[in-house]
Amino acid sequence: MNEDQPTETTAATADSAVKPLGDVIAINEGLIKDHLDKMVVKTVEETLNAMLDAEAEEQCGAKRYERTPDRLDNRDGHYDRQLHTKAGEVTLKVPRLRKLPFESAIIERYKRREISVEEALVEMYLAGVSVRRVEDITQALWGTRVSPSTVSELNQKIAVQIEEWRNQPIAGEHAYVYIDGIWLKRSWGGEVKNVSILVAIGVNQDGFREVLGVMEGAKEDKASWVNFLRHLKSRGLSGVRLFVSDKCLGLVESLVEFYPTARWQRCAVHFYRNVWTAVPTSKVREVAAMLKAVHAQEDLQAARDKAVLIVAKLREMKLAGAAEIVATGVEETLQYFHFPSEHWRSLRTNNPLERLMREIRRRTRAVGAFPDGNSALILVSARLRHVVGTQWGRKRYMDMNRLNGLPITSPAPDKIVAASFA
Repeated sequence: MNEDQPTETTAATADSAVKPLGDVIAINEGLIKDHLDKMVVKTVEETLNAMLDAEAEEQCGAKRYERTPDRLDNRDGHYDRQLHTKAGEVTLKVPRLRKLPFESAIIERYKRREISVEEALVEMYLAGVSVRRVEDITQALWGTRVSPSTVSELNQKIAVQIEEWRNQPIAGEHAYVYIDGIWLKRSWGGEVKNVSILVAIGVNQDGFREVLGVMEGAKEDKASWVNFLRHLKSRGLSGVRLFVSDKCLGLVESLVEFYPTARWQRCAVHFYRNVWTAVPTSKVREVAAMLKAVHAQEDLQAARDKAVLIVAKLREMKLAGAAEIVATGVEETLQYFHFPSEHWRSLRTNNPLERLMREIRRRTRAVGAFPDGNSALILVSARLRHVVGTQWGRKRYMDMNRLNGLPITSPAPDKIVAASFA
């Protein structure tokens, strides 16, 4: 058979390839979706209006046009009222009565939005969606545009709940507590000023993280920290064995005043940055590796011995300023060695709280300058409360059983013998 001559099968395939398919039905998904949306809105609207009519008949004691001695009132027409629902905006025909005021258990008086819609608006705001962006989202989801002022008014409703959450008693003991502050901008007398929000999180007896306190501070000074620690103490914060923080002004002295039996761990990362201020840029990488070697040791004594060697090496490198910072401050970063080795990674820095602070900064960046300190406090508190309900608060962070039976040692930091650095 000639290879150039197509077989019957090949010919049949070719014929079917060029055979017209006839009429083809084109489906416009956009039109179908729009039609379905309108059907859903119409169904919701008809159902709600039927329920309102039923309520009016019940209050009148008779159906429309029904003559009965039990009738209490007569219908007097209706008025239109718009209501935002998850299905979209519907028009309600609210009945009027001649004698009695019409009371509906379905739709509250002056209510313009379904409760679930209000909750969704607030949740979007707290989840990190800017007020302006919420306006566009509501238009896309429900076909109606909710103004930014409306969202702001809704958020004022949760202020009372936020205050209750912020001041609720602290239950149980928290062995580890992380403390830090965040600076935000506020408008004050026509000028933009700084306002600090102080935050504390802790690890409870079951190993879960909790937000322990949120409070406005005029600035991160001793007076602000004293007020914050008094706030935590009065609400029941107890069982603290280690505080982790940066070396904030006045904080360390305040910790001793309120929790004298607790140790204080200085964040190792902040300590590194402090050392780098006395190191030339060309030598930062080398010094960083040296400092990390201290906190990579197997126990406290080995870390101290390593610190002595590093101080000597820094002096050989003609970095006397850096050597002095390490000699006087390294012991403050070694307090985590007094606790189970399985916890060291989470205790030597303030990173657990720093990551939370980055989330707050991301959310507040869209706001810019707050009108006052209280509005900043409410938004930060609301965002933290939202985070607590996510995987952050539901995932076990540590195995606290390893802490059981560990003796409580003196909280006073043991100073490395000064002669060792000579």
